[in-house]
Amino acid sequence: MSAPKKSAVAALALLGSVLATGAMADMGPDGGPGRGAMLLEMFDGLDTDGDGKLSPAELAAHREAMFKAADANADGLLNKDEIAAHQSTMMAERMGQRAERMLERRDVNADGNLSLEEMGKNPAEMGFARLDADADGLISKEELEAGAKRFGEMRRKHKHGMMGDE
Repeated sequence: MSAPKKSAVAALALLGSVLATGAMADMGPDGGPGRGAMLLEMFDGLDTDGDGKLSPAELAAHREAMFKAADANADGLLNKDEIAAHQSTMMAERMGQRAERMLERRDVNADGNLSLEEMGKNPAEMGFARLDADADGLISKEELEAGAKRFGEMRRKHKHGMMGDE
């Protein structure tokens, strides 16, 4: 297989995986989209006939539109620069949406800005006591690594339970 064909196949696989993971929707910790909630968020735009259901044709049309949007030089192939540029655009859109959700939830005085108090504590601050395993009032790198490992294991266990894989 030629390099351009390999690039196109890889790009299609990448775009397909976005839709496939979207089918396994979950919510992120901030109430925004998790790995899969994107499909749910995009549902109304994908449901082009407005019947409240997604057909294979609607998903295929969306995949084709995504491909064409990424194909900046319109050669029918995606190179790494086109893929990276498209992913950057999509990430910037998601980050903008996330910022809007943060403002909606946390902007107590409705001034369109977040103060330090409105931002709230970060996850490490909220779980400080759990991370400080030796209760010395400090978090070592080792304690943080152990906490991250526990969180990853807990998340994997929860995910498998949700998917019926226990």
